[in-house]
Amino acid sequence: MAERRVNVGWAEGLHARPASIFVRATTASGVPVTIAKAGGDPVNAASMLAVLGLGAQGGEEIVLASDAEGAEAALDRLAKLVAEGLDELPETV
Repeated sequence: MAERRVNVGWAEGLHARPASIFVRATTASGVPVTIAKAGGDPVNAASMLAVLGLGAQGGEEIVLASDAEGAEAALDRLAKLVAEGLDELPETV
């Protein structure tokens, strides 16, 4: 299982617009990914409701994980997106 631990870079956390950006990036990766708060239960990272339900705040650690083929590269891109709190979906994701 590939895993990335990263702190949420969006000041407002994974809410509304940042969650939408993250979910679109996860879906575009084509790799099934889970997201969880550190020590919490993982949820589907491609589900807007699941991501919003985490209530992840800015600066809080989250865990991205996948055991699918291509997981390492996908998790690297998603971790960068979250850590840097990017305002839009990069073309490389």
